[in-house]
Amino acid sequence: MTQQQPIVLAIESSCDDTASAVIIGGKIVANLQANQSIHEDFGGVVPELASREHMKHILPLVNECLKRANINKEQLDAIAFTRGPGLVGSLIVGVNFAKAMAIGLDIPIVDVNHMQAHVAAHYIDEPTPQFPFLCLTVSGGHTQIVKVTDHLQMEVLGQSLDDAAGEAFDKAAKLFGLPYPGGPTIDKYAQQGKAIFEFNKPKVGDYEFSFSGLKTSILRFIEKEQRQNENFVEDNIHDLCASVQNTIVDILLEKLALAAKREGINQIAIAGGVSANSELRKRFEQLGKENGWQTFIPQFEYCTDNAAMIAIVAHYKYLAGDFASQSVGPMPRLKL
Repeated sequence: MTQQQPIVLAIESSCDDTASAVIIGGKIVANLQANQSIHEDFGGVVPELASREHMKHILPLVNECLKRANINKEQLDAIAFTRGPGLVGSLIVGVNFAKAMAIGLDIPIVDVNHMQAHVAAHYIDEPTPQFPFLCLTVSGGHTQIVKVTDHLQMEVLGQSLDDAAGEAFDKAAKLFGLPYPGGPTIDKYAQQGKAIFEFNKPKVGDYEFSFSGLKTSILRFIEKEQRQNENFVEDNIHDLCASVQNTIVDILLEKLALAAKREGINQIAIAGGVSANSELRKRFEQLGKENGWQTFIPQFEYCTDNAAMIAIVAHYKYLAGDFASQSVGPMPRLKL
């Protein structure tokens, strides 16, 4: 393949989903994912189990991905992988698999920052935001406002000081006795309720986020109400979910709106797993209309952890000749 039309295999293994994708000349031609249901009984991801599941899934998934893309491994120009941030054991599986396969094929490797990839999901399909644009990246482990000036040039304007928005959803769901992962369940229940309860919003820096206190606020509220009605949570589950969701979305969009105004940017995007939340998507688009923004949201399949977003970053890094050394290792706390 020509230098401008590289064929790249991408691997994502930062947490509990194993994913693989193939990109040809900037076009995603295969994108697969293997989910790990094993964590549901534990109410959260168990790192050791996640690593073992990655080891079990990665080879069959890559083989199937190449088959779906209608290519063989000898046609690959490079192999990309998530270097971080993420769970160290999970990252090790993807990094080492990519390095070994690349050695066998005598082709280069491309290391990708997981958070950069969430933002870059906007480059996969049209329409794409024009530079510069702001992206609110919200996932299970991160909440950031990012200023993007080129495909690979990004600056973090603000981020969470503690818990991420996705963690806030999961912790609230656990308090309500809902199954893991909690975010999608709260979203589902909230659609049948009303945001009639109020919870405390943190007072932090203009572009910074904090969600650790929200769990405490919810817990104290529930304990107070249960002293009068032990079935309070069960009787009000839909309104509780709607109220928690409304609070989190309020916090996210208030910060984003402030950043957009101060930066003078009207190309505004959201990305990451929490960007699949229906209330966030709806209110984000409403806010965009009110402020004259052009708003951008990735397709659902590119919101949660996936390998297509790793592949699109790898495509641009390949064109720039930005390859990694075989001595590269995982970085669980890799910064954007």
